[in-house]
Amino acid sequence: MTAADGLLVVDKPAGWTSHDVVGRARRLCRTRRVGHAGTLDPMATGVLVLGVGRATRLLTFLVGSDKDYTATIRLGQTTVTDDREGEVTASAPVTEEVRERLEEAVAALTGDLQQVPSAVSAVKVGGRRSYHRVRAGEDVVLPPRPVTVSRFDVRAVRPGRADEGTPVLDVDVEVQVSSGTYVRALARDLGAALGVGGHLTALRRTRVGTFTLAQARSLEQLEGEADADEVQVIALAEAARAAFAVRELTAQEATALGHGQRVPSARPGRDGPVAALAPDGRLVAVLDESGPLARPRVVFAPAGS
Repeated sequence: MTAADGLLVVDKPAGWTSHDVVGRARRLCRTRRVGHAGTLDPMATGVLVLGVGRATRLLTFLVGSDKDYTATIRLGQTTVTDDREGEVTASAPVTEEVRERLEEAVAALTGDLQQVPSAVSAVKVGGRRSYHRVRAGEDVVLPPRPVTVSRFDVRAVRPGRADEGTPVLDVDVEVQVSSGTYVRALARDLGAALGVGGHLTALRRTRVGTFTLAQARSLEQLEGEADADEVQVIALAEAARAAFAVRELTAQEATALGHGQRVPSARPGRDGPVAALAPDGRLVAVLDESGPLARPRVVFAPAGS
């Protein structure tokens, strides 16, 4: 049985790419129509939001959601990838003076920033992914981009030694960031600010917009549901209610929007996508109400039509 239209919140395991998870979900849900709302690196774990069936049309609105992470930053080593999977390119001992400056350096990386993405990111340069260029031996320098780090909290620090004996400091942090922020780049920049280098050794995404680990299921759980022919998704209307502002339509408005027509905005000037729901609870459209007339950005025909 093909899974219903809706969202799946998956707890991505380490070692899997986001594309790997999409591939597995396509098999479990018995449909090719599965996509994700923003990648996670193979090293990372945690919340990966998938759209199934018609819910793939919601993903473009979810990609820009802010996100929460827990992470561990190792100070004292720089790597080519800004995480533990890359070759160590420099080491410097972490002294007590470095530890004393940690909170100040973290505070300086909180708020509105101009962040240079990691060179091995998926940012395109001349039509090719930056990480492809780096792996081909090219020296890639990406331009900075505006990001917001709403929260950057140090939860624990643990002194240790790298394999070659250099004193390092592992820093457990929690961050809340805007879409497009690279936590690897935060690790790199924190190490650079302290003069000892830094990279990410662990990363777990705990929230994407309104979707959290509390709703996430492991691939093993989804396998069990598929074996019982009952992969459970967050239904289309429920997902839209959770993720977006909501407008309750009249029957006449629902009919008009269903035919792609515009209707007066309920709140002209409202930012962000608006879920427009029919009197029977069905998701009719996702609206742009920034102007006096509500513009349908996506219209959902009734299932099976």
